[in-house]
Amino acid sequence: MKSHVDFLGVLFIVWGLLTVVIGLSTLALGVGAVALIASASRDGGGQVAAGITAAAFTTLALIALLWGAAHIVVGLPLRRHTPWSRLLALMLGSVDLLLLPYGPRWGCTRSGCF
Repeated sequence: MKSHVDFLGVLFIVWGLLTVVIGLSTLALGVGAVALIASASRDGGGQVAAGITAAAFTTLALIALLWGAAHIVVGLPLRRHTPWSRLLALMLGSVDLLLLPYGPRWGCTRSGCF
């Protein structure tokens, strides 16, 4: 059973790192939209759309970075077999079931190892 929980911790860390990479790439798109605002002409039409895009990408990037960090923070103590990390891993895994298209596969794999 301990090897299953250890493998589950590795899966949480890998999922967290992948989510952080997605968050960083989305943040780069938000920075690109901000650069469009700075270089756009003063007519206002493109700046509004770029501003909305920059806000959306930045917000999604911050959510992804926090979500990935939460998985890493839970995955590391899970490998050390701390009791509280199992409960948090089950909670995060349950929410991950809602994330499509990869959430159901990863969530069932991780939640089923308990």
